[in-house]
Amino acid sequence: MAQSETIEVEITGQTGRLKLNRPDHGNGITLQLAKELAAVTTDWEKDEAIQLVILEANGKHFSVGGDLASFAEHGNKVGEHLKEVIGYFHEAIMNLVKMKKPVIAEVKGTAAGGGLGFVCAADIVYATESSRFLMAYTKAGLTPDGGSSFFLPKLVGKKKAAELTLLNRMLTGQEAEAVGLITKAVSEDNWEEEIQALEKAFTEGAYLAAGKAKSLLNRGDITELQKHLEAEKLTLCEQIGQPEGMEGIEAFLEKRKPSFPRFHN
Repeated sequence: MAQSETIEVEITGQTGRLKLNRPDHGNGITLQLAKELAAVTTDWEKDEAIQLVILEANGKHFSVGGDLASFAEHGNKVGEHLKEVIGYFHEAIMNLVKMKKPVIAEVKGTAAGGGLGFVCAADIVYATESSRFLMAYTKAGLTPDGGSSFFLPKLVGKKKAAELTLLNRMLTGQEAEAVGLITKAVSEDNWEEEIQALEKAFTEGAYLAAGKAKSLLNRGDITELQKHLEAEKLTLCEQIGQPEGMEGIEAFLEKRKPSFPRFHN
């Protein structure tokens, strides 16, 4: 298994396995992590020898989303830094959706913010019943990225997507399955057995047919998703430099409730 500071990569037969590897930081997304995700998924999209992609994570959480502490280090240039981070991260999201091979996400712990978008880009999502799914953006004075505001309405409907995005409601694995956000919630006791059966269904199946079927399912979304990702990037990079965004990040780092500025006519 090839390993870097932020990801682990393993190729076995025709299966590529990618693990997020910042467990001490909740697998938060940094510039380096985003770059490595973009590089690996670009290679795997083109590599015809890889016919199945599996997304996992080391540690307690799948991914808590953007690493706000690393963003804050860039001060008043945070918008410029974030534009670069999101550019690479969105490249990875597009690669996962475009690649003509199934993508499985195996989720334990929390998938929040960009981590949730990363999960939504997968075709099949299994998660433990106790896992947690959360948008979390507006709570920090920020706006969605990672394609989450594109995927959610398609997966759970517009009204439920609005609830999850605007009110930051958290879903357990069981709740996420019930609303259609994930494929299946699995008990911790049966996790290994269920995951092995899922992976076996693909490794023993018709790879080419599965890839072509996926492409048909996503055919109408590719151009729309590309435009949407660009809109998410521009909106978030603008918002993070606004008083709300700056207060949200400061409050998060200081572990306190944010006090957003009020605007009066």
